[in-house]
Amino acid sequence: MSTIVVIGDGPAGLSAALFLAKNGMTVTLFGKNETALHYARLFNYLGIPEITGPEFARVAREQAVKFGAMLVERKVTQVEKEAEGFICTDEDGTTYNSRYLILAEGKGLKLARALNLVETDAGVKVDRDGRTEVEGLYAIGRMTRRTRSQAIISAGEGAAAALDILSREAGKDVNDFDSL
Repeated sequence: MSTIVVIGDGPAGLSAALFLAKNGMTVTLFGKNETALHYARLFNYLGIPEITGPEFARVAREQAVKFGAMLVERKVTQVEKEAEGFICTDEDGTTYNSRYLILAEGKGLKLARALNLVETDAGVKVDRDGRTEVEGLYAIGRMTRRTRSQAIISAGEGAAAALDILSREAGKDVNDFDSL
């Protein structure tokens, strides 16, 4: 069983997967590298003068995998809540169990709606850390800010959700600082 399943490989999902895997969590990341990021040129990403969306996606996917995230290049077609967590089924019919589920499915809300998440005009209703009203379920990125989407904001939401999960698992606040 994965500790966490992340559905979506845009900036939000990749950021969450990276933070979690880097900190020793078992992460399964689903994505087919077909996000809206492929139509972007990023000038507003702090610390990066300029990068194309496809190049950013390539580097971010490699980084998440390098730190231990298992990348599954298939679409998740079904999600179910169970007592101990979640069951995700991919397009090939393979199932994956996890304690936590992070949805980063972009503007499409098919899986969020299947889990009966509360929607607002802006998107799925979450708290500051991306928590939904369903225990163990997070929603991050464009699906929570459909009309105000920015790659850097989505990545920050992924990091916030990851730090919340890490803190919950540790039973105390966790920070992710690396030293030179």
